[in-house]
Amino acid sequence: MNPSHPIPASLQTLLSQTPVTDLLGRHIQLLDLQAGTIVVQYQATEQFLNPARQVQGGMLSSMLDDVTAVLVTATLEPGAFCATLSLNTSFLASAKAGALIGKAHFERRGKNICNVRGELWQGDTLVASASAVCMVRRPASA
Repeated sequence: MNPSHPIPASLQTLLSQTPVTDLLGRHIQLLDLQAGTIVVQYQATEQFLNPARQVQGGMLSSMLDDVTAVLVTATLEPGAFCATLSLNTSFLASAKAGALIGKAHFERRGKNICNVRGELWQGDTLVASASAVCMVRRPASA
């Protein structure tokens, strides 16, 4: 994690309560709220592989859903969260078990709807990309 961009306390709490963190082996490397970008490392295990010994596409989609949603969530006030309305994923190359790097940036950051672009890399190879539409959900006013 880049020390000049610490993870907000509200996001730390949310991430610590997310079982998918352990499943995907997620580790946030960089979060730049001013630039609207995030870089996350994931760990694809043997359990993610299909019979061809490649990471199953659904697992890659989960990583892309995660990196785009975490970016949106990082920008929200405490108690708010986001829900992915759509995730259009393109699979560009096969991935093997091991480290994958997810990157995301805002294409548009609206008050209630965010458009986010995500990429998943293994080494120098772009494995998959996605366009996500996320809806911001806020707690009901008392």
